[in-house]
Amino acid sequence: MTIFTVAALAGVALSLGVTVNNNLVDYLPESAPSTRALEVMGQAFTGASENAQVMAVDVSLADALDLKRRLAAVDGIEAVSWLDNLIDMTVPIELADQAIVGAYYKDGNALYSVSIAEGREADVVDSVRDILRPGDALAGHAVESAKLQRLASVETRNAMLILLPLILLVLIISTESWLEPLLYLAAIGIPVLINMGTNVFFKDVSFITQTVSPILQMAVSLDYAVFLLHRFRANRDRKDPMEPFEAMREAVGFSFGSIAASAATTFFGFLALMFMQFQIGADLGMNLVKGIALSFMSVILFLPCLTLCCLPWLDKTRHRPLLPDFAKSKISSKTGHKTYGVGSVLFKTRWVAAIVILLAVVPAFVAQNANTFTYGMTSVISDDSYESDAARIAKVFGASTPMVVLVPSGEPGKEAQLSAALASIPRVSSVISYATQVGSMIPPEVVPQDALSQFQSGGWSRLILYVDAEDESPGAYQLVDDIRAAADSVYPGEGLVAGQHANIYDIREVITRDQPIVNYVAVGAILLVLLLSFRSISLPILLTLTIEAATWINLSLPYFTSSPLCYIGYLVVSTVQLGATVDYAILFTDHYLKNRRKRGKREAIARSTSKTFGSILISGAILSGAGVALSLTSTNEIVRQMGVLLARGTALSILLVVFFLPAACALLDGVIQRTTINARFLQRKAEPVRDAKTEGSDNE
Repeated sequence: MTIFTVAALAGVALSLGVTVNNNLVDYLPESAPSTRALEVMGQAFTGASENAQVMAVDVSLADALDLKRRLAAVDGIEAVSWLDNLIDMTVPIELADQAIVGAYYKDGNALYSVSIAEGREADVVDSVRDILRPGDALAGHAVESAKLQRLASVETRNAMLILLPLILLVLIISTESWLEPLLYLAAIGIPVLINMGTNVFFKDVSFITQTVSPILQMAVSLDYAVFLLHRFRANRDRKDPMEPFEAMREAVGFSFGSIAASAATTFFGFLALMFMQFQIGADLGMNLVKGIALSFMSVILFLPCLTLCCLPWLDKTRHRPLLPDFAKSKISSKTGHKTYGVGSVLFKTRWVAAIVILLAVVPAFVAQNANTFTYGMTSVISDDSYESDAARIAKVFGASTPMVVLVPSGEPGKEAQLSAALASIPRVSSVISYATQVGSMIPPEVVPQDALSQFQSGGWSRLILYVDAEDESPGAYQLVDDIRAAADSVYPGEGLVAGQHANIYDIREVITRDQPIVNYVAVGAILLVLLLSFRSISLPILLTLTIEAATWINLSLPYFTSSPLCYIGYLVVSTVQLGATVDYAILFTDHYLKNRRKRGKREAIARSTSKTFGSILISGAILSGAGVALSLTSTNEIVRQMGVLLARGTALSILLVVFFLPAACALLDGVIQRTTINARFLQRKAEPVRDAKTEGSDNE
């Protein structure tokens, strides 16, 4: 207890030093073309990349220059670009190229391109807003990152403020002691704190991991504590009650296998995320795998000690069960057969449920792959002020996004050819390069170094493009293809393209390739765990298909409602739902196999459904509640969608486990028997009426 308590306190202290990364581009593999472009540009050119836009309204040229100087003086701003970087401001702007002037100064409004240091976005954005006047606008990727930096820890706290009362309520209803829910929260909360603290040993963690991981860890691993304390309580409530220490020792030994199997399926489900080339998966997967391991150790090592120390208070705070007895049995007056509570009721609907679900699976499987997906940071921030600023800038200057093309320097004729080719591409508003601003016939030796360094440095030439294409649209993806094709036509295999559109294009390419890999690894690993657990060929396939069907239905609903779906959330939840909710199917199947050795098919299935219904409902309510907490508290669209998918997916998994899986076991009872080692199913033609007094113990 001392070790775990000290580790938790250390975790709280260390978590304050964890760096949160809000930039999805950083998680692209090094082999991605846009990653290579950013690396080369960072090495060759000293100027930082533009990541924000500032629009000052109703300003003179002199005031615009003064504002530029004040912006450049802000600590954390690495560069500010405006009209004076491209033309001689001592010459009347009426004589300058009006296409260039209109891109930076229009109708008395000035538009600046600002480079904000990575990791400093939150402080810098606040400082810039202090400088700007009412009516001015600030937008861009850095503004999104600033909001994420401010909200990452706040939203995790807010989600916990929703989830913890929900967990307490569910546990109070499902336990028989007012103190017991607090033990559960301590046993799972401590490893969550330790896990968050150990993240300090990594360079950083993603904003998705920072927000999602603590919630998922707590919701998924709570079952482990429930398994242990339920067995401990059963040992003490026997007719010949065991002494507390022995009762706990036996409970740990008895439940160790069940807890380990449950943890293993979740562990491997999360582990599959680490096979993503898009490293956001490895970031989240590593954190969740680490969290599951810590939760497992806490339940096996810490919770028994805590429970024994608190035993006097546990006994004093015991109360009558508040949850209905879903397995209450009685003899039917009509048939004379024994019924098993909710299990017998659900058994009657088995064929209708099976037919409905089978009819829904095929269109759901097709539809979940046909969704309209988003891939990057578009619409990540649900912030009216940010959207208003971006819209006002676009209204005055147009929707203009900077992109960069890098080519080997030293061939001005080729640069001029490429500049012309790029300018002819639809949606390219302007091209700024050595050829367009200085002239391909003027040798670099006679050009001032400050001007030359904007376009040529470190053996590379930089061409800056301003494009008008909506993020994550077919037009934006086609634009990237066209720009790369133009560069390749003049500089075969040597041109590099950087910019937001190129980043999102590569994110789409990488995570689309990740999808089958992650699914195959997750399904294969869980099939192997189930194969070893049940020593059966048919049961692992049946259980996995049950949860996969629930996942397909869950992920198909955005298609039928015409709602865009973030591909990162789609990929993560498709894996998490399988790894986290397959435990419900395992719980039912384990009871079914044990009951089938003593009872006929109908009786075994009805009894197993009744005995597991409450546990599945409680566990599912907590996991689904975690999804609701994320969806209600997050302004990050990726996290919000993951919360919605998790909540809905958990509910669908529960429905399929209690309706479809029993029907499938009834239909395939003979197949299961023949494909399971040592199944030893009871064989009899008719199921006799059982007297309640001679019925086996419910604890069997």
